[in-house]
Amino acid sequence: MTSTSTPIERAGSGLGLLAVLMPAILATVTASDMVNLMLPTIGSEFGASEAELAWVVTGFLLMFSVGIPLYGRVSDRVSLRRLFAFALLSYAVGSLICAISPNLAVLVTGRIVTGIGAAAIPVLSVIAVTTLLPPKRRGVGIGVVSAGAGVGTAAGPALGGGIGEALGWPALFWIMLVVSLVLLVPALRVLPDETPQGSGRLDLPGGVLLGLGAGLVLFGMTRAQVSGFADPLSWGSLVVAIAALVLFGVRTARIDHPFVPPSLFTNRVYRTGILVAFLAMVVNLGGLVFVPLLLVEVNELTPGKGALVMIPAGVVTALLSPWIGRLAGRVDTRVLVLSGLGLIGLFSLFLSSFTGGSSVVFAGVGILGLSIGFMFVMTTIIGAAASELPPEQVGTGLGILQGAQFLGAGTGPAVFGVLVSARQQSGNDAINPLYSGHSGSAYSDVFLAMAVVVVLTLVVASRMRSTAGTGAGADTGPKAEAAPVVAPAREANDVQ
Repeated sequence: MTSTSTPIERAGSGLGLLAVLMPAILATVTASDMVNLMLPTIGSEFGASEAELAWVVTGFLLMFSVGIPLYGRVSDRVSLRRLFAFALLSYAVGSLICAISPNLAVLVTGRIVTGIGAAAIPVLSVIAVTTLLPPKRRGVGIGVVSAGAGVGTAAGPALGGGIGEALGWPALFWIMLVVSLVLLVPALRVLPDETPQGSGRLDLPGGVLLGLGAGLVLFGMTRAQVSGFADPLSWGSLVVAIAALVLFGVRTARIDHPFVPPSLFTNRVYRTGILVAFLAMVVNLGGLVFVPLLLVEVNELTPGKGALVMIPAGVVTALLSPWIGRLAGRVDTRVLVLSGLGLIGLFSLFLSSFTGGSSVVFAGVGILGLSIGFMFVMTTIIGAAASELPPEQVGTGLGILQGAQFLGAGTGPAVFGVLVSARQQSGNDAINPLYSGHSGSAYSDVFLAMAVVVVLTLVVASRMRSTAGTGAGADTGPKAEAAPVVAPAREANDVQ
């Protein structure tokens, strides 16, 4: 996104912006899995099968995965204020449809509409932070936004289960409707309405191919969680997804103004960051999904109580995120990413070794360490990408980066879910000799597999070029000083 305006540099600036962005991303990320624990209740009310109920989650996630790269690209041509307003209104309309839905078909429709709006919030929030805040405050801003996503991911199932049991599942959507409408007015106030000067024509067919490929990958992985990869809908979706992505690659190489400029991938930090973000999210979501399942199966907790174990991790990462964002601007990018991955690997091994007893403390400690490591990785990569990319490619680049992260979120639970099923059917003891539990060995093996994935990710990340002083929040170097900004004078006074 480009503009001739200057960054907001007054003391205390950016607080109003972050006060809008954090709750917005918190609400949308929470919405992605807040209904999971209420699906049996919804199924009983509507007389729906498990496969039909899966669309309550899948419909939302499909729109989310398709929309993220599209919003990132469109942000180079449409003002942040208009895109954010459209997102919040779509989210509100979808929540209203869900709240009053008389049957499953209407509920799924509402979730699809909600997903169309929700997809914009994470990528637009990161773009807003990296383009509106001055370099010295950018790292903290990325950390705060990341904290909202972390808390939403960890707390979503617990909040959804608790509120749903107390007030009924429609209450979840009434609350989200109110939240989105309340956020609309301050969002219109603090976000700029300047139209970015995007270059070249928008390659809509290329965007459709990319979105189709990403959506079908996620759908295939989601189906695999339920029916395994042998299910025709699962492997068939993945085959079509590969074909769509191949066509996207061919089109990108042949036209003058492709949806994703190939020059994006000439930067080794960005190119490596995409792969690291995908693999790190595979492991992170694996932990967030299978730790609660372990507590339900091995420790015999209710789903709601199992999800409560995740809340401390969300709270601690929320408190640490601004500090991590500030640190990312002062320490070499590769060092922080490797350190974060080391924490993820260490605590994945910890989960594999010590979660077989009756205490839930080990599970809580394990997911806490894993979440902190992941926050180090993603906050650093996002900040480095924002600093490394040319101003006119920031929106597209961050959209692709977050799209890769979200695909990892869909891939991890599916792949590890197949592993859990296979290990449970075999009935063998855990591979990890440190695991002493009498049950739950399949989960120990999953956490061990997560540690193996981290080792592979460390190899990839080690190739990342050192970028000392150019991470989020750095104020040295030409790119940091030339960071794009889009806040006109009136908005500069509003962002307080």
